[in-house]
Amino acid sequence: MRHYIIIASIVLASLGIGIAAYYFLLPSTPETPAATNYPLPVAENRTPTPGEIATGNSGVEGSPVSVSARLVKITSGPVALGEAVIDIKNGVATSSPEVAVHFVERQSGNIYSYRTKEGTLTRTSNKTIPGIATAAWLPNGKTAFARYLSGTDFSTINTYALHSEGSEGFFLPQDLADIAVSSTSILMLASGPNGSSASLSRTDGSRATTLFTTPLSALRVSFAGRNQYFAFTKPASTLAGSAYLVDSSGNFSRIAGPENGLTALISPSGKWALTSSVSNGAMTMKLVNTATGDATTLPIATITDKCVWTVDETIIYCGVPRNPPSGKNYPDDWYQGAVSFSDRIWKIQVAGRYAQLVLDFSTEAKTTLDAESLAINPSGTTLVFVNKNDGSLWSYQL
Repeated sequence: MRHYIIIASIVLASLGIGIAAYYFLLPSTPETPAATNYPLPVAENRTPTPGEIATGNSGVEGSPVSVSARLVKITSGPVALGEAVIDIKNGVATSSPEVAVHFVERQSGNIYSYRTKEGTLTRTSNKTIPGIATAAWLPNGKTAFARYLSGTDFSTINTYALHSEGSEGFFLPQDLADIAVSSTSILMLASGPNGSSASLSRTDGSRATTLFTTPLSALRVSFAGRNQYFAFTKPASTLAGSAYLVDSSGNFSRIAGPENGLTALISPSGKWALTSSVSNGAMTMKLVNTATGDATTLPIATITDKCVWTVDETIIYCGVPRNPPSGKNYPDDWYQGAVSFSDRIWKIQVAGRYAQLVLDFSTEAKTTLDAESLAINPSGTTLVFVNKNDGSLWSYQL
């Protein structure tokens, strides 16, 4: 028995090191390194037959399971955080188009596509990159910029352009602290103890130019509409963080903070920012008008990493914990896996600033889920999320 306990302890310790490295590791230099061709760990690189259906040995365990009339468990095994949810009309005018959910299986790095109406799961790429943590997709779902740790001590962050149809991709610079993508550009952030540097390139990684440099050494970045960007300091329960709009000249304008444990989610156009913070151990969530700085406290609270904006910016969907454990350091303990939530999905109407319950997992799924990496299709009909408890992928018809 003691032997098994020791083995279990080693496994848990290794997992903890991996999580900490992913969320908190900062490269040693703020400059953006030059692009280089790094060796890719490929166990298999077979181009799949078009339309190949995922089978039991594909790494995605089992078939999609309809948990209820509108709730589907797409995978039972873990996927990389980040999904592309695409409307597919197939040339036919319809108010309920087919929706494809593209995702990367974490264990193998294979790409899959799930059709929500057909209920089919298809493997589209067999490029094998084990242990992908996150994937930032182009809006058309054709390329995922997969991020994973490598090296003997798992201290190197690689970012690889993984094409959904299986063709050869390319590497972005190593040890990027963060990345965001749009239909035309890649926003790359390199950070170190002396600050951060952001650069902008085409979606093929070419023509990278410096966007801004800042003495802030721990940032997360995203696009905020046309020729505008968004940045906020990495959250910690004991540190006061801030959120900023950044213009095309690299000028920072603070729109939220300083507040402890600050996380933020910018709307597609940059008009609104959803923020969450902590005070006396309790979470608070606000809606900020980025033009005026006016902030409205919302009737529900969660971590903004558990939320998603609709394309038209009228609605926000969030996984909101039911009775989150007290005496915890939020959001740190949630990121590090020291605490798990039992969520319900709520819909926030931006115009009225009110919230409506959409989905109670304990009732509809007869289990508890901790939702993260929420994504929604442009038509706003299909909500997709990952269960943080086991990494499985789910979809819900709204």
